[in-house]
Amino acid sequence: MKISSFFFFLLITFSSVAQVTQYEISFENAVHHEAVVKVAFTDLPNEILSVRMSRTSPGRYALHEFAKNVYALKAMDSKGKILEVKRPNPYEWQISGHDGTVILQYTLYANRGDGTYAQIDETHAHLNIPATFMYAPSLANRKIEVTFKVRQDLGWKVATQLPLESGNTYSAPNLYYFMDSPTEISNFTLKSFELDGQIIQLALHHNGTEEEADTYFEKVRKTVLEQKEVYGELPKFDYGTYTFLACYVPNASGDGMEHRNSTILTSTRSLANGGLERNVGTVSHEFFHAWNVERIRPKSLEPFNFEAANMSGELWFAEGFTSYYTNLILCRAGLITPKEYVEGLTGTFNYVWTSPARQFFNPIEMSYQAPFVDAATSVDPVNRENTFISYYSYGSVLGLALDLSLRKQGLNLDDYMKLVWNTFGKKEVPYTITDLHETLNQYAGKAFGDYFFQSYIYESGIPDYTALFGEAGVYLVQDKSKVFFGSRVSISPEGGNLASNPVIGSPAYKAGLAKGDVLLAINNIPVAGEQGFSSYLEQYKLDEPLQITYSRHGAQKETTLVLKPSPSYTIGLMEDMGETPSQAMLAFRKSWLKTKQ
Repeated sequence: MKISSFFFFLLITFSSVAQVTQYEISFENAVHHEAVVKVAFTDLPNEILSVRMSRTSPGRYALHEFAKNVYALKAMDSKGKILEVKRPNPYEWQISGHDGTVILQYTLYANRGDGTYAQIDETHAHLNIPATFMYAPSLANRKIEVTFKVRQDLGWKVATQLPLESGNTYSAPNLYYFMDSPTEISNFTLKSFELDGQIIQLALHHNGTEEEADTYFEKVRKTVLEQKEVYGELPKFDYGTYTFLACYVPNASGDGMEHRNSTILTSTRSLANGGLERNVGTVSHEFFHAWNVERIRPKSLEPFNFEAANMSGELWFAEGFTSYYTNLILCRAGLITPKEYVEGLTGTFNYVWTSPARQFFNPIEMSYQAPFVDAATSVDPVNRENTFISYYSYGSVLGLALDLSLRKQGLNLDDYMKLVWNTFGKKEVPYTITDLHETLNQYAGKAFGDYFFQSYIYESGIPDYTALFGEAGVYLVQDKSKVFFGSRVSISPEGGNLASNPVIGSPAYKAGLAKGDVLLAINNIPVAGEQGFSSYLEQYKLDEPLQITYSRHGAQKETTLVLKPSPSYTIGLMEDMGETPSQAMLAFRKSWLKTKQ
């Protein structure tokens, strides 16, 4: 969440005379995932006070009705008199009859440890602020103080981007900064280093060893240093510190969530069980957001709305280009090899460019879908297999295409990102898609910028990746011998269960098969066994009609299906195909993938 620099300065300047909203949270019943929250609203006008639980959370774009976990609420005035509370809707409480002070107390149930929700148990109090604290919209500009009543018997400490007042009391200049400040309370390990006069620290809640923590923190340090080189400088963190809040514990849920001066990192993978290598990818993604989305901020997300879904058409850039840099940074930092990086592009590339969804939405319109997909849930079936491509993935492969295209011109995406940073992010001026377009025109020329945006952002064209990869000595090939069916199928004793909607235009789609159908036999050969369905299909020839017997809603049916070659690609280094890349190709690749330090 962005707070304008001028507004932030004013709040800090006048905090000594500003009215203060005071919170307290305690965790006596942590074993049952409960906290007790108290909040005092003072110096109120003589009118009904409206308080709410947020419906959204910074970094997320869908609705998450946090009010569902609040109960045992009571309201009192300054003398302890119980006040009348009305509920005009599921996420609002209206309190009347107060004497200028309202003291609320309620119980919060919290048992999901990720970047969106809160989790309270005897291992930690993992608090996402919108999921934890009620707020008064009319008092959004007031300073906030919050006291965390930590469990001393559990060795708990507090890690947060909120500035410390005293003891375990922290503050925020206003509601917006408070809501954007996740807090980890646990017996964590704290490690830090100084960079350009600011502190980068890792609060690591895990069950591993000190040696593992040291090894992992070195990976974090290398990632931070390499990302700084993209933009040429760190952001100016509001209190001179950036904090990684990492929970790598069995009771967490995998996630990462960026904030202005901190980020949440959660995983069930311990550092000893693959986390030393795999968890750092989330570090790379979320820290890149300290520039791209926290300060290089889409105008469509300003101001952030805590009462309704936030829709943005720029997520292909804010999330997608960040995703492009996620593994590229790890490669440049020496945490993965160029071979691992290049081959790792394959999955995302195939997901995007073999999808039929581009016929329905361009990258901007895919971004508009975020309120329906960003950890959102629904009970009715959807057709996402055919109509949606994640803006993370779509933007990532477009970032790749733009970078390689610019490098053919003697330019690069790093310098374009620097220009966007200096024009918008550093000054904290929210941008539009038109701004991104015009900035690319400024950097690479109008003809180049217009062509890229018209072909790949406003439309859904496919860049010439074969030529682009070829510049770096990277091959892109299709294996025409691989069989394509068009739906995920899991084989069980009953047959082959179609677990996804068939892809539009695929053999399964053309044969009239649907999700939920059970394949019984192909050419009278029963579909059964322990082998995977792809292996099972290898006994059949491409382009020959197959007689399919299947069951739908208990009725046996038949259809004809013709297997086609897989549309999927394989990406790898040219030398792994037995070919020798030229010196020019190797130089291009080195410039692209080498460290910038």
